[in-house]
Amino acid sequence: MPKTGKNDHARKDELPSTLQRSEQKAQDTFAKTYDSAMESYDNDEERAARAAYASLKHSYEKVGDHWEPKEKRGPSDKHAEQGVRSSEPTAGGVDANASKEHLYKLAKEMDVKGRSTMDKDELVQALQKANDAATRKARSK
Repeated sequence: MPKTGKNDHARKDELPSTLQRSEQKAQDTFAKTYDSAMESYDNDEERAARAAYASLKHSYEKVGDHWEPKEKRGPSDKHAEQGVRSSEPTAGGVDANASKEHLYKLAKEMDVKGRSTMDKDELVQALQKANDAATRKARSK
């Protein structure tokens, strides 16, 4: 089923919950890429969803239970840089290519404990964990 409606905007009720709590542009980015990928990949929903998330992560990063615009467009992690066949793990929406200062700022906003002693990789992992917890909490409401 298409993710965009007659008004060319995302059908909010068909989007993943994290996108339902995100701005319209993020929703539209995901939905339009998903719809295009469904046509290109012979209605392969899994492949279309992967393409849509890849497109979204180029401009947005996951912050808690929603997506926010990134400071700088581009791949969000080594997996995104190398493409679909990459053996690198994904950062789950965290912009692992952002500066340590940016990651620290997000960790502070999300009240990640121990952030002041973490290196960049540890901040990415802690943010992934905090994002997952925030998403679980939002879905249980």
